[in-house]
Amino acid sequence: MAKLTKPKCRVCRRLGVKLFLKGERCYSRKCALERKFSPPGVQGMRRKAKPSDYAIHLWEKQKLRKIYGVMERQFKLYFERANAQRKIPTGEKLLELLERRLDNVIFRGGLAISRSSARQLVNHGHVKVNGKTVNIPSYEVKPGDVIELKSKARNIPQVIQALETRPFVPSWLSTDFENLRIVVNSIPTRDQIDTPIKEELVVEFYSK
Repeated sequence: MAKLTKPKCRVCRRLGVKLFLKGERCYSRKCALERKFSPPGVQGMRRKAKPSDYAIHLWEKQKLRKIYGVMERQFKLYFERANAQRKIPTGEKLLELLERRLDNVIFRGGLAISRSSARQLVNHGHVKVNGKTVNIPSYEVKPGDVIELKSKARNIPQVIQALETRPFVPSWLSTDFENLRIVVNSIPTRDQIDTPIKEELVVEFYSK
């Protein structure tokens, strides 16, 4: 997962969309896009020209990368995997692969306030998959997998905050908040993924 070295809210303002990089703050009035929906930089000094087709496609790809916190090289590998199969549209398969990342599943399942927080839980050895500790954020879950947080994780502030919030959990996952357990019910489909992205633009970006 990519590590952001610049202010996270600045990234959202630059791309013009909420990336939910700061957990609860993104849902509150403190969100930078709620207070000032404009790109960062000196006010009044921005170009007014209409963005090119290339820029539009690039921004959409960058948005998707930042949302899931994936480095450029790894993101391209995901795209190549998605493009290699012919069963479902490439864009939908790309989103499916990103959704099945372990750090994303912990976030989607409501046991972490953000994907970056979920990544920390995985990296620090707080997560088990089917009874075995997994410390790889990009680990790809499959239907029937059981993801659990170890008991000591219950005292982590970010986990406590997530348990208090209990956000919406998509139907392809089931969460037992009392036992800090997530069950993967099925492979996520496009209508179950609410990521604010136009995946066809990402496909077109790599097709040029």
